[in-house]
Amino acid sequence: MEKIEEQFANLNIVRRSSGTKEPTYLLGIDTSKTAQAEKGSLVAVLCSNGSIRIYDKERLNILREFSGYPGLLNGVKFANSCDSVYSSCTDGTVKCWDARVASEKPVQLFKGYPSNIFISFDINCNNHVICAGTEKVDDDALLVFWDARINSQDLSSTKDPLGAYSETHSDDITQVCFHPSNPNMVVSGSTDGLVNVFDISVDNEEDALVTTCNSVSSVSYIGWSGKDYKQIYCMTHDEGFCWWDLNHLDTDEPITRLNIQDVREVIHMKEGTLDYLIGGLYHKKMDKLFVVGGTNTGIIHLMSCTTSGLTHVTSLPGGHAATVRSFCWNLQDDSLLTGGEDAQLLLWKPGAIEKTFTKKDSMKVASSVYQRVRVHSNDSYKRRKKQ
Repeated sequence: MEKIEEQFANLNIVRRSSGTKEPTYLLGIDTSKTAQAEKGSLVAVLCSNGSIRIYDKERLNILREFSGYPGLLNGVKFANSCDSVYSSCTDGTVKCWDARVASEKPVQLFKGYPSNIFISFDINCNNHVICAGTEKVDDDALLVFWDARINSQDLSSTKDPLGAYSETHSDDITQVCFHPSNPNMVVSGSTDGLVNVFDISVDNEEDALVTTCNSVSSVSYIGWSGKDYKQIYCMTHDEGFCWWDLNHLDTDEPITRLNIQDVREVIHMKEGTLDYLIGGLYHKKMDKLFVVGGTNTGIIHLMSCTTSGLTHVTSLPGGHAATVRSFCWNLQDDSLLTGGEDAQLLLWKPGAIEKTFTKKDSMKVASSVYQRVRVHSNDSYKRRKKQ
């Protein structure tokens, strides 16, 4: 544990992204999995104006930008074997671009059913299946599936769904996350508080549902953890944390490892306060789950997770000037990318020295993007939606 604490505490800023004409919140980050050392890696960032920006990872300069116009993009994910970048869109599609090429049009378009508004998605580990979650329309909240493979017989760039699950969530599906190594396992989370695990190799929705876990609050983040990724965890819009062990589904042991209604009330920080949770990070080499949170002034907190609770490990001050909304950890070089409401993308590496000194202006963005921005408060997401 000391080794990880030292590793995290030793993270320093290498680069800050250059400013943009239109400052935006940086809501999601993913990095290309195919980088060759001499070419450098690509970074895709979801922005609050509904676009995706592609950056060069080492220099953090913007290479190109993709828009979902007239829809807004939600989520960002690189394919696992090529430089294709995906995002779901409020126009009822999932779009796929070639991140190496500047283009207004996606190279592939996955069309949903009429009235679908997609707010979450993921692509499985072998790049064969895409799953996207919808907002609730009338009484329906759907998980929609597509075959993502490119068929040489069918050169059409538009694909229709394989099918959908419609019975298991009763409200907006805010999160979809495939298993890191099993292409048939997927977990979904919703504002209905439910976290559902599916085996999509099974024919019908009822039988495909492996288990349902209840977070009792609106789900904001989900992930896989543990040896062979047999555990799932989630965070809620009112800063709760839940952790479940799927190994115990067929035993008398309880599957709940940890359930904290509000992390802010129980965590003891070595310095400062915890204002919100950002997400989770499973460190595979160390078999440890970490929770990432922060302060409204831009300090990032890392907490270790055990069945006894969450423990503050270290903090990363001096980077962001406002709420941090997204991060991406790279296990290969132990680097960390973070994005925030100050419109800055930062690259952190162990023992690094910052190569450029960009003025840390607090570019707090006007709230025209309110609907796409997570507001951290004591009120639950669902109560806010009804206002």
